[in-house]
Amino acid sequence: MTSSLGHFQSAFAAALLASEDIADPAVQARIGQPAFTVYRNTVMKGCIDALESNFPTVARLVGGEWFRAAAALHVAADPPRDGRLMHYGDRFEAFLAGFGPATDLVYLPGVARLDAMWCQAHVAADAEPLDAAWLARCESEALARLVVAPHPAARWAWFADHPVFSIWRRNRTDDADRAADDIAWHGEGALITRPRDGVQAALLDEPGCAFLDACACGLPLADAAEQALRTNPDADLAALLESLLRAGALTSCVLHPSFEGTS
Repeated sequence: MTSSLGHFQSAFAAALLASEDIADPAVQARIGQPAFTVYRNTVMKGCIDALESNFPTVARLVGGEWFRAAAALHVAADPPRDGRLMHYGDRFEAFLAGFGPATDLVYLPGVARLDAMWCQAHVAADAEPLDAAWLARCESEALARLVVAPHPAARWAWFADHPVFSIWRRNRTDDADRAADDIAWHGEGALITRPRDGVQAALLDEPGCAFLDACACGLPLADAAEQALRTNPDADLAALLESLLRAGALTSCVLHPSFEGTS
């Protein structure tokens, strides 16, 4: 009985977002019923609404009709796996990257990633940002061996080929009516944080992204700085660290094990 019930529930769930060609006769009998049609349409609309809410910049760029048509295809192929729809769409970027009608919109998957990063930052755990004054008092030798963790709400990405952040910010705010031809067409990065109550977004260069990547991997500041300089030997590391501290992108720190116990 339990196995039969489980099979029916799985088939019923699949039928909500699938075509009417369902093999299970028990489910097939319900598909033609008006109540099932209403329920299925409601579920589909709820998922599409969630995607539109989670990816407002994408929707603004392509228009509501285009977006909802694409979202319906994505929902059918990749329905929510979590009842908290704020988290829905973690694979929407990949969907857009392979979506034929979006082929000419080369920046669109990156814009989707930034929308997703905004959502992730919004619901991330709280943490106290790293105290810049405390860090400034550290001796240089100890400072080099500190392992500094990115803030739980910090998200960053480097887009090598397109000005994704500028496009995203232009269409995330009221600047969307300004001409797009004043955007410099080159790679750029983005940092999204929520050190306190509100989500913040800022440009971040490639050394900054490399620095945060290294911090996320648990490397000490000296090694993180080295990773940043590999992307640009002329990078101003002091200014970079200051900007990350000001943005609240860093939190707790510990001494790297290689430093502990030395005299």
